[in-house]
Amino acid sequence: MTALEPGRPEPAGAQVDQHGINFSVFSAHATNIELCVFDDDGNEQRLPLPGRTGNWWHGFLPDGKPGLRYGFRASGPFEPHNGHRFNPHKLLLDPCARAVEGDVPDDPLLHGGWDQPDEQDSAAVAPKSVVVAPEYDWEGDAPLRTPWGQTVIYEAHVRGLTKCHPEIPEALRGTYAALAHPVMIKHLTDLGITALELLPIQHFADEPRLQREGLSNYWGYNPLALYAVEPRYASRPEPGAAINEFRDAVKTLHKHGIEVILDIVFNHTAEIDLTGPTLSLRGLDNKSYYWLHDNGDYDNMTGCGNAIRLLDQETVAWAIGCMRYWLEECHVDGFRFDLAPIMGRTPAFSREAPLFKAMLADPAISQCKLIAEPWDIGLGGYQLGNFPAPFAEWNDRFRDDVRRFWLQGHLPLGQFATRFSGSQDYFGHDGRQPIAAINMLTAHDGFTLQDTVSFNHKHNQSNGEHNRDGTSENHSNNHGHEGLDADEAVKTRRRRSQRALLTTLLLAHGTPMLLAGDEQGQSQQGNNNAYCQDNELTWLNWADADTSLTDFTAALLRLRRQIPALQHGEWWQDNRNDVQWLNGEGQPMTVQRWERGPQQRLQILLSGKWLLAINASERNDDIALPPGAWEAVDPFNQDENRPEHGLWHAPARALCVFARE
Repeated sequence: MTALEPGRPEPAGAQVDQHGINFSVFSAHATNIELCVFDDDGNEQRLPLPGRTGNWWHGFLPDGKPGLRYGFRASGPFEPHNGHRFNPHKLLLDPCARAVEGDVPDDPLLHGGWDQPDEQDSAAVAPKSVVVAPEYDWEGDAPLRTPWGQTVIYEAHVRGLTKCHPEIPEALRGTYAALAHPVMIKHLTDLGITALELLPIQHFADEPRLQREGLSNYWGYNPLALYAVEPRYASRPEPGAAINEFRDAVKTLHKHGIEVILDIVFNHTAEIDLTGPTLSLRGLDNKSYYWLHDNGDYDNMTGCGNAIRLLDQETVAWAIGCMRYWLEECHVDGFRFDLAPIMGRTPAFSREAPLFKAMLADPAISQCKLIAEPWDIGLGGYQLGNFPAPFAEWNDRFRDDVRRFWLQGHLPLGQFATRFSGSQDYFGHDGRQPIAAINMLTAHDGFTLQDTVSFNHKHNQSNGEHNRDGTSENHSNNHGHEGLDADEAVKTRRRRSQRALLTTLLLAHGTPMLLAGDEQGQSQQGNNNAYCQDNELTWLNWADADTSLTDFTAALLRLRRQIPALQHGEWWQDNRNDVQWLNGEGQPMTVQRWERGPQQRLQILLSGKWLLAINASERNDDIALPPGAWEAVDPFNQDENRPEHGLWHAPARALCVFARE
């Protein structure tokens, strides 16, 4: 093979042109880096990178073509107490690899050498980076830029969403192609979804413990190559096929007005802790890429073994380049950042962290949708409301407080009203608007909505951790029976609670997020941490879908689009007649009434026309509607909820929306 030419430091990764391939990789502490090229038989050729510009090592391979399999070997000090873990016997993935061939097995060749140099070569079992051709015909596709005030997010797993759908061809179920199948497009558009938020589709690995127990990482929060599309969701197996299949799905979703938001993990990697595999960042420059203690051990602020250090110019550039790649080459519309405080650690959390500054200065990144999961497990890790604009944030206070209000009956009305009106206590500062609050009842992590009204306790035994994993603070209510198999009276109460919870979510101020399957009664049998359950437990059960609940959800979202107070995205103002708060007698709430002890009757009048009447108590009660001719609106049963002489005979734990005739 032709020797490498010096090449250039930018862009990072493997860049193809008509003359060959330019390789560039960062390491501040290596003494030598070799490009390792593999033929179809697995034979390896090692070529030292001849160029170095600052901390970027680079070289150009004349006549290199897409499909080339490669990796790096890095030499340097092995000084664990100083954080250095260089070992040229370990083949390393390109941190900017656009595709990866091979999985990460639980193999000693990858795990050895955490306390002393290990001379066992890992190339035979290590995954390989693959050069991908950049060409793709987008046919004029462009970002949708749906305003936040009109955004409705649907969080879904690529495989779980379609794996059991009977109307999708079997060969496509559970793939990127299935996301854009006409039956899925119809389901999303009929519901009124404007943005599909996908759990991680960047190439990830299964943890060694899961492999030993015959399980796998279903959710995908164990990233291996953040620039590469995960091939396990592609309908075709050849390297590089996944990216174009994903692009096809994005293009089709855009044609139907649906944005695509990616869940991305900029907080830890699949190299895990000291005993984890050496796969990429650890071998290239452990001290630059990870937060370390003074003794060289990992600062585990994520609970996953390590934490990525996005502080220096080069590591910030790596993350910025990753986001730009997904925006420019895959046309995604935004990102949801897992354990996002890690991105702002210096090591304390700072709104002025280098990565945040770089993101907000970038013309593409600053204009897309940015959503933070505002907590990690490090010191000061709960940062709800503290991310800089234009970030939006997962609002777990909405989730917990709305569950407590409807299912446990001990939340003050004022606190409920604060959540319903956009959580101004967290987001009402620095020019931020209520649309920054991503309101949710459920997410992939935790009970589904059906399980929230069916279980008081988690049931995670199948995860292999003796039911120790997953939160025990679910704020749920089984309505008198633990489990799905209950009598009709219990099921009736559960249905009423489901509908009250959904109505609160979808008609509250802020940006609503719906977990895929909640609109059709999906259950995980009480498992609230199903991260390792890639099976019928987590795949949506389309055959047994509660279509009446689906219709109810779709009708709520149609109603949401009619209410001006929920569309403009700004804090509610009296001069716009956005909202009026009324008591159970139809009179304006007073300060004294707000400050009284637990009350469970409230009426919320939106835009002067739509009235949410609430009875969150455990008994039937009458609610006096304000003056006017009121009728229950679709999807509420008009006969059952017809007011008599201005009174609504409200069932226990019920909410109904009325409109003035």
